[in-house]
Formats: sequence, C-alpha cells, structure tokens
Amino acid sequence: MLPDSHAYRELGRLARNPREFFRSSKGSVELWVNLLVITWALAFMLWQGAGFAITVATIFAIWAILAVSLNLVVGFTGLLSVGHIGFFGIGAYATAILTSDPAYEQLRTEAIPTFGWPFFAALPISIVLAGLVALVVGVVFNRFRDDIFVLVSFGFAIIAFSVFLNWRGLTRGAFGIHEIGKPQLGGWVLDSETEFLALALFFLALAVLISWLIVSSSFGRVLTAIREDEKAIEVFGYRVVHYKLAVWVISAMMAGLAGGLFSSWTSFIDPNSFILLESILLISIVILGGLATIWGSLLGAMAFVLLEEGMRFLPFLPNEFIGQARQIVLGILLVLLMLFRPQGLVGRYKL
Repeated sequence: MLPDSHAYRELGRLARNPREFFRSSKGSVELWVNLLVITWALAFMLWQGAGFAITVATIFAIWAILAVSLNLVVGFTGLLSVGHIGFFGIGAYATAILTSDPAYEQLRTEAIPTFGWPFFAALPISIVLAGLVALVVGVVFNRFRDDIFVLVSFGFAIIAFSVFLNWRGLTRGAFGIHEIGKPQLGGWVLDSETEFLALALFFLALAVLISWLIVSSSFGRVLTAIREDEKAIEVFGYRVVHYKLAVWVISAMMAGLAGGLFSSWTSFIDPNSFILLESILLISIVILGGLATIWGSLLGAMAFVLLEEGMRFLPFLPNEFIGQARQIVLGILLVLLMLFRPQGLVGRYKL
C-alpha cells in the first residue's frame, strides 16, 4: 500500500459518484486544498509550456526530497531542526568537487582538488558523507531537547555555511564551483532537461518509498511515540537516543541526495544556495504541507515552487522585488495557517 493510499481510493470512489462527491466535500478542507494546488499546478504548466513545466517539475522534485526527509525529523519525531540545509550543502559540494571538470579547474587562479568522477560514482559518496557528518553532530545534538535542540541546529547551519564560504582551498568560497558533471550511463549523458527530470523523479519516488517504509514500520511507531512523549517511551525500555540518531542520519542522507542532484542540475554552486534563509524556507514548506504526512510534504513543496516561480510573471511586480515579495507572501501564508489551520494543509498534528 502506498502512502496515503486510503485517501486516493476514497477520492476515486467519490469521483465515480458526483452527487456523493459534492455532499462529502462540503466540509473537507483537505480535499479542496488538494484539488486547488493540483489544478493550479496543471494550469500553470499548460500556460507556460512544456519547457518551463519541466524546469519547475525538476525544482519541485529536489525540494520535495528535502521536505520529505525533514518531515521525518520534524513531523514524525518532533525534533525541530533548522540545520537541514547544511546536509543539503554537504551533498552538493561533495558531488561538485568529485565530478567537476579538471581541465576547467586548471584554468582557474584558485584551483581546487578535482577527481573527474562520474556522477553515479560521486553521488553515493555524497550521501554517505552527509550521513557521517550527521552521525557525528547527532551524537552531540542528542544531549539536547526542545528549544536547545533548535538553537544547536541553528548553529550547525551557520557553521556549515561558514565552511562553504571560507574553506577556499576546497570549495573556492564565494567564487563557487563550475562545470559540475552531468549524470552519465556508459556513453549516454543525461544532459537534457527531460532526462534529468526523469532521474530526479526516480530519486523522489525512492525517497518517498523509504520514508513510507520507515513511518509504517514499528520503528516509525516508536518515532511517533517519541514525538508525543519522549520520557514515557523511555519507561518502556526503548533507547530513544538510538532512534533519534538513526532517523537524523537517514534524513541527512536524503538531504545529501537532494544536494547531489541540485549541483549536477545547476552545474554551478556557491555558498549563497545554502544560507540559513533556505533552511527556514524548507521548514516553512514542511509546516505548509503538514506535519507527519508524506503527501503533505509533496503538496507543500509543490505549493512553494508554484508560488516561487509564479510570482515572476506578475506584471505589476518589478524583478528586483520578486525575492522579497515571495518571502512576504510565504510569511503571510504561515501566519494564516497558524491562526486558522495550525496542522498545515493536510497535516495530522499541530506544530
């Protein structure tokens, strides 16, 4: 059974009986939200054409992997982490360094170590590296709870950004890394937008499947119990520290996967892609979609990407104000959600 498959079966049953559909949908906020976001997405794609739709779908796939991974920590386990963007950056930089073109790097005044690895050899290393860093910092973070955990994860995000910016011998700092390798299978290079989208959607499906297997297992039920009452679950003999550390590492590895995809897709990264604001936006996506629901993470990522890209086409908004306007609109949405629907669009639990 796929995640939230009961909702899909119910929606199909209601669609076959329009009268029952309208009667049942009158008080269903979740149903109307789903229909609104999906219809908005389809209309926007058709309006802008196939090329733009492929780009938006690729951005969605990468952000959705991040949102699903973070929801494992925030929604299902109850650990409000602000440092997830650091693992995203570790995956991106590891893939960039391992796959960047050595011939191009030799022309730079500030050359960095290059290896010229193929993408599919570098990506697993990036995922494992993000997991190892998460394991090290997680051992320390497990000493803290609640507000203190938020603060130390905040500190990790700042430290990660500082490393990306100042370790110039490895990351070239503010100059960034160029000519990052594209995915390649034998002699077939996945350099077209459509091919890369298919790859990103495949990894998104894999991340969703892994997350569903986790949350639907006994391991996931312990995570939910930790969110509800950590001290109570310890009374029954569960090693809470081990469970939290395990889901923390798994989540970070998924973020590293998203980072590897991001760097290969853009072919260029610099520290500005991994600032603290991006981590706040990621948490906002999880809250917007809903805590402790995989579908909510996907829906939140879709709504965020549509908002981010759609505002570029508002005729009355100058280009230099688009970034600030996005943040204002997203902030207003979050305030309204906290006032009228604190569990998010399709979430089960309140923040």
